[in-house]
Amino acid sequence: MKKISVMAATLGLLLSTTGCKTEVEKETPFIKAPIASAADLGRRIEKLSSDELEGRAPSTPGGVAASQYIADEMKAAGMVPMGVNGTYFQPVTLTESQLLPSSSFEVRNGDQTIMQSDPSNSVYWTKRSVPSLTVENSEVVFVGYGVVAPEFGWNDYEGLDVKGKTVVMLVNDPGFATQDPEIFKGNTMTYYGRWTYKYEEAGRQGAAAAIVIHETKPASYPWAVVEGGWTGPQLDLERPDGGANRAMLEGWFHYDAAKSVFEAAGQDIEALKKAALTKDFTPVSLDGISVNARIDQTFKKTKSRNVAGGVKGTKYPDEYVLYMAHWDHMGKNPDMEGDNIFNGAVDNATGTAAILEIGQAFVEQGAPERSAIFVAVTAEESGLLGSAYYGADPLVPLKDTVGGINIDAILPVGKTKDMVVIGYGSSELEDRLKDVIEPRGMYIVPDQKPEAGYFYRSDHISLAKLGVPMLYADGGVDHETLGKEYGMKFGDDYTAERYHKVADEYDNSWDLSGIQQTTEILFELGYDLANSRDWPNWYETAEFRTLRDEMRKD
Repeated sequence: MKKISVMAATLGLLLSTTGCKTEVEKETPFIKAPIASAADLGRRIEKLSSDELEGRAPSTPGGVAASQYIADEMKAAGMVPMGVNGTYFQPVTLTESQLLPSSSFEVRNGDQTIMQSDPSNSVYWTKRSVPSLTVENSEVVFVGYGVVAPEFGWNDYEGLDVKGKTVVMLVNDPGFATQDPEIFKGNTMTYYGRWTYKYEEAGRQGAAAAIVIHETKPASYPWAVVEGGWTGPQLDLERPDGGANRAMLEGWFHYDAAKSVFEAAGQDIEALKKAALTKDFTPVSLDGISVNARIDQTFKKTKSRNVAGGVKGTKYPDEYVLYMAHWDHMGKNPDMEGDNIFNGAVDNATGTAAILEIGQAFVEQGAPERSAIFVAVTAEESGLLGSAYYGADPLVPLKDTVGGINIDAILPVGKTKDMVVIGYGSSELEDRLKDVIEPRGMYIVPDQKPEAGYFYRSDHISLAKLGVPMLYADGGVDHETLGKEYGMKFGDDYTAERYHKVADEYDNSWDLSGIQQTTEILFELGYDLANSRDWPNWYETAEFRTLRDEMRKD
C-alpha cells in the first residue's frame, strides 16, 4: 500500500515554477565517474526477480536464496559485513498466523444478530500470540478518529474508559475531512491518520476490540485491498509481550456495514462523522450494540533476515549514512493456475539492486570520511516488519545515523527531468537533494497526493518515527524527451497491469537509464553527506523533529 500510485498522482500537478534548467556540470571533489552501471543494475534486477527465487517471500526457500544472493553481492562488491556476529545477516523472528474456519465475528442488537462477518463487510484478526480467544458482549463506542494528539490539542478518548469495549473509528484524520490547514495538516495525512496508529492507540486505551471504518477516498484504496490484504496467512514481528498491549481483536468495517450497524443503534453515521471534526467531540455509545467474536488460529514462529553491508569511514567511522530497500515480495500462490509467481521486479528488485550498486560505488570511489551502511530489509509487504525490527534493534546507533535514504520501486520509465519526493517538506535532506539535481537541469516534484499518506507506507517511516531524518525519493514522471504524458501512461499501466501481480517481471527491453539516473543521484547525495560534517534534521514543522533533537542532545 504505497508507492506506485504516487507516480501517476504527480502528473498534471507538477510545479509550474520549476521548469527544466540548463544542464551544467557540477564539480564534486569526492566523486569520480562513472558511478552506476546499467548492466549491473539489470543483472541484479533480473536475478532478484527470477522465477528461481519464487517471489522472494520471507521464510521460504526463495526468500532465503534471495537474501543469500544479496549478501554474496555485498561481499563481491567489497562491502564489509554489518550484520550479527560478523555476518551480513540480522536474524528477524516473525510469527505467522491464520484464522481457522471455527473463528467467528458478529454484531448484535440486543439478542438479535444483525451482522455476521464476511469478507464483503468486514475483516478481523488478532495480534496476540495465542491459539484462541473470545470477545463477549463487548459494548460498541464510536470514538471519532481514535486520535490522541497533544500537539494538536486533540483527544478523542478524553474522559472515556474503553476497557472491555469495542471502539469504532474513522480512517485518516480530521484535516483531510475538513481540508482546513489549521486542523492537523489539512489535506496532508499525519501519522495519526494511519490505521497502524489507530490500532496501537486503541490498545493503549485498553479496548477489547478496535475497528476502523473503511471509505475509499480517505483511505485512498478500495475495499478490495483491505479484503485481499487481511485474509489468508498474516506475518508479524515476534512481540516481547505476545501482543498483550494490543486489543484482542482488530479489524475493518466496510462503510455500508458500519452504516447499517449505526442505524440499528438509532444513529446517523454521517452526522457523527461531522461531529467528530471538532476538538470538543464526545464519543458516542451505540446503545444496544455489542460485538461477539471467537478467534481460533494456527500460530507458528518463523525466521527471516535483514541483510546489511557497509563501508567504514576514514575519519568518523562511528557516524553512518544509511541506505535502505526491502528485498521481499509476495512469493507464489499455489492455488493459481499457470504463472503463479509474484516476481516483484519493480517492487522492489529495483531498489535492492540500487543499494547494491550504490554500495559498490562507495567502495570503488574510495571510503568517505563517515561510514555508510546498506540494509536490505525483509517483510515490507507484510507491514514494514523488517525495518521495524531494525528500528527496535539497530545495527548501528540511531543517534549516530546521520540520515537515511529509502529506495522503493523505481519504474523503468527512462530518464526524467524531475524526481518525486514523498512526504515533501519533511527534512533538510530535501535541500541536499535539490543541490544534487539542479545542476543536472532537474527539479523536485512534491508528492501530489499527500492525503494518501504514502510517506507512512514504506520502510523509512520505521526509522523516521524514531527520529532519524529519512528521505523517500523516487524517479520522476517528466520524461526527458517524451514528456509528462508518457510518464503518466507508463505509471498508470504499471499500476493497473503489474503492481502486486504476477506480471511484475523483468524484461530485457526495459529502459534502465532512469533507474541508473536515480541510482547515481542518490549515491551522490549520500556520498557527499558522508564527506561532510553536516547533521541534517527534520524541518521545524515535522512531527519527528523533537525526537531527533532529544536523540542528539548527548
